[in-house]
Amino acid sequence: MAWVFLGIGSNVERYRHVGLALDALREAFGELSVSPVYESEPVGFSGSNFLNMAVGFDTELPVAELSRRLKQMELDFGRRPDAPRFSPRTLDLDILTYGDEVGVVAGVELPRGEILKNAFVLKPLADIAPKAEHPVNRKCYRELWQDYTTDQKLWPVDFNWQGRPISAAIR
Repeated sequence: MAWVFLGIGSNVERYRHVGLALDALREAFGELSVSPVYESEPVGFSGSNFLNMAVGFDTELPVAELSRRLKQMELDFGRRPDAPRFSPRTLDLDILTYGDEVGVVAGVELPRGEILKNAFVLKPLADIAPKAEHPVNRKCYRELWQDYTTDQKLWPVDFNWQGRPISAAIR
């Protein structure tokens, strides 16, 4: 059994797709730990803002099968398999960590390099698992977020899932 963290992102019908992704992940993997939802500007291309969050859950699936199922979920929710990497998307599901695995496992970079590069990945991960350690540099995500410096903008948004608020905008 491995504890997995995923990043979720969408900038096409984003509230709908993030909610549907949470429903599908809960159905597939059971109880989820969920971060607040953040809005951020796209990185690497011009387009609509994204909603981003992180989720955590236990799985017995090996990395290859987990990756395959997540890619299928993306396709089920309208993601085009031939779309360029830096382009709008209905749903993006990225494996951020898989236990303490390090390296390229079944074609998946673990831990995902974006954890240390992008605010929209690190902040939700620091919210959901502040004391968990990055598998490579062994610093906890709270500390990594506190030390993070970039000009990327990120702000919490109102978001309800299964009838309860999981995130609130700063007013």
